[in-house]
Amino acid sequence: MTLEERVERSFAEDPRSLNVARALRAFEELKAGLNDGTVRAAQPSDMSDGVRWVVNDWVKKGILLGFRTGKLTELSLGYGFRYFDKGTYPLKRFTKKSGVRIVPGGTTVRDGAFIARDVVIMPPAYVNVGAYVDEGSLIDSHALVGSCAQVGKRVHVSAGTQIGGVLEPVGAFPVIIEDDVFVGGNCGIYEGVIVKRRAVIAAGVILTGSTPVYDLPNKRVYRRTPNVPLTIPGGAVVVPGSRPVDGAFAKELGLTLYCPVIIKYRDSRTDAATALEGMLR
Repeated sequence: MTLEERVERSFAEDPRSLNVARALRAFEELKAGLNDGTVRAAQPSDMSDGVRWVVNDWVKKGILLGFRTGKLTELSLGYGFRYFDKGTYPLKRFTKKSGVRIVPGGTTVRDGAFIARDVVIMPPAYVNVGAYVDEGSLIDSHALVGSCAQVGKRVHVSAGTQIGGVLEPVGAFPVIIEDDVFVGGNCGIYEGVIVKRRAVIAAGVILTGSTPVYDLPNKRVYRRTPNVPLTIPGGAVVVPGSRPVDGAFAKELGLTLYCPVIIKYRDSRTDAATALEGMLR
């Protein structure tokens, strides 16, 4: 049986009669693949009209198996930091050969996350199980990369930004940030939003699955559909905005609602303003 078939079989078993040893074997093999990047919760598929993303439901089922089969364990570090978690999810182990720069100060990367070479993680940051962070990306201080989130190459995730995670429902899209995206400080990207290549998300922007995004240059509104997540176009520059609230009472009070607005598409001036700090590397 393939790994996918073994994960599906164990996940479908009644928890009261689960063959724990068999489930753990499948889970540990899955986790090894997540750690080295050969298994992903979602993966790009080249199509004639661009990149499409495919969600691997069985991978999230395997991650949930780790929670189902793990027991609460003390996983304290040698220098006095105590913590308690499922024994199936210790910290991810790095060596110098990993080629990852993790600056001291409280960062945690959970086992089962892929961190590629030349990634820089500033303190404190948290990368959860199933996440995939590709080469040359920067995860800044107080940033979260949630469970199963997919972060591309040379992405800048600025301080205080939250990249949401998803494990349940298993068929839901994770957040996907494609290559060369810049995400400003204190942003929130949640509920399976896809940010396409070279987009710029300005500081303070919040994107959720139910958030309409207003494209001023193209006079369009982007929304999630039943089959397609909210997608930010490639090269879009998104800033926080507001729009009036309908109704006499709201108009009387001058109320507005938050909305993200695409004010332009990336150009040479934008590239200069969002360049990664090469000397910090």
